[in-house]
Amino acid sequence: MAETGNQRNLTKGEKTKYRLARAMKECMKTTSVENITVKQITEKCELTRQTFYRNFLDKYDLINWYFDKLLAKSFEHMGQGKTVYDALVKKFTYIQEEQKFFSAAFRYDEQNSLRQHDFELILAFYENLICEKTGKFPEENVLFLLEMYCNSSIYMTVKWVTGEVTCTPEELAERLVDGMPGKLAEVFTGPGILN
Repeated sequence: MAETGNQRNLTKGEKTKYRLARAMKECMKTTSVENITVKQITEKCELTRQTFYRNFLDKYDLINWYFDKLLAKSFEHMGQGKTVYDALVKKFTYIQEEQKFFSAAFRYDEQNSLRQHDFELILAFYENLICEKTGKFPEENVLFLLEMYCNSSIYMTVKWVTGEVTCTPEELAERLVDGMPGKLAEVFTGPGILN
């Protein structure tokens, strides 16, 4: 695989992590996530198990790291003055580009799962966004609605990634924005960052 312009600027450690992620993606083509071993991953990319464990705790940590890279791009997009809708479109577009990888990753729902990791990331992101835009931490009732909304949005994202729901990234983003509870939507509408 040839290096892109972005990959040339990566540190040696980041290149190694991406190499392991590519190997994981290859393994996922033929084996379910729970049945993939670290040995398979390292053999696929010709690295040692020690190298793997210097970079990741386990295969789920690798999946979550790769997802973090994708999510950071969509959050960065939102930080540039874009809306929740715009950030969701970016996130779903990135997921769609890696659909096979994320379909397999989201199917696993045990310890250290991508579902839980995604939930924690987006919950923290929305909490921070509310703090940044309002100058205060969300109240208890807003946190309750935010947790409920994040859980349901993950649920629908998984259904979309696994093919149970068919729509474009734009349509899914629109549905999730439209599905936001009214009181929570008010929090985001005030600073003009919902849609």
